[in-house]
Amino acid sequence: MVDYILVGAGLSGIAIAEELLSRGKKIVVFEDHSQNSSTVAGGLYNPVILKRFTLAWNADKQLKLAIPFYRNLEKKLGVELIEDLPVYRKFFSVEEQNNWFEAMDKAQLSPFLDGELVSQLNPMIPSDFSFGRVKGTGRVDTGLLTGKYKVYLKEEKLLEEETFQYNDLRIENDGISYRNLRAGKIIFCEGFGMKNNPFFNFLPLHGNKGEYIIVHAPELKLNVAVKSSVFVLPQGNNMYKIGATYDNRDTEPGPTIKARETLINQLKKLITCNFEVVGQVSGIRPASKDRKPLVGQHPEHSSLFVCNGFGSRGVIIAPSIATSLISHIEDKNPLDSEIDIRRFQNS
Repeated sequence: MVDYILVGAGLSGIAIAEELLSRGKKIVVFEDHSQNSSTVAGGLYNPVILKRFTLAWNADKQLKLAIPFYRNLEKKLGVELIEDLPVYRKFFSVEEQNNWFEAMDKAQLSPFLDGELVSQLNPMIPSDFSFGRVKGTGRVDTGLLTGKYKVYLKEEKLLEEETFQYNDLRIENDGISYRNLRAGKIIFCEGFGMKNNPFFNFLPLHGNKGEYIIVHAPELKLNVAVKSSVFVLPQGNNMYKIGATYDNRDTEPGPTIKARETLINQLKKLITCNFEVVGQVSGIRPASKDRKPLVGQHPEHSSLFVCNGFGSRGVIIAPSIATSLISHIEDKNPLDSEIDIRRFQNS
């Protein structure tokens, strides 16, 4: 008998697991490695939407929980997960520069926007205008995190590396059973895999495919992230991750030639040095139609819960949403109506 079964060990599942373990709960995690959006993600934590110079949804509050969360995981897993990484936005016009300064006048944004613009950031990234720096940014090594956390779960005998079979789930008066395992509750943290979940596939989950190319560019010598039409993320050893694409029509797994060509063309417009494409990765981001997480209790089965729909900002969102959901379940605190799945039950 365990307190919780968790299905999925991406960023959502890890955050939920940590919250439950901190409360002394007994858990079992099912993970079949079918969803990779957490693994291939850029891992960037950046509170500002750089297309419009606006604060991402609740990003200031979420960051206050996220950074300590990953610091604690570094100690627990014995690895370095967080790297400070400055993010610069390339401006394309004087109007954009003015919009940046206008955004600085907003109380929530002013802590994150540097008022001292940089005229030249890198000789291989020319600009007729300047670059603005976002403060308080960095990167979480999500591939390392998910890999090490699964090792930890396996060592603690908390991991079942198999596909969860929905047909074998039995809902009982005092909890659930799954084959020879009994639990009080189950939380589905499946990412885009939720589309196949018969208990929660009524929710408006949309797949948003993102693809990156990995390039080798010895002349670039860039040690900060740059946002233009694409992000350039340094990986070390003259390697850079370029992306990501956003495609809500293609939800098939695997990289595409179309995305590769798009990213190459965008990169050629940004940098003047030569580069070689040495790899390409893709993942399906789980997103809702209102771009808010999908969190809460099943409308008919009180032992079934979901934690999903983080889109491209899972690194920042996951810790605070996990705290909210477990507080809702264990402490009976209400969920924010913005994330509660009940907002869609009558739509």
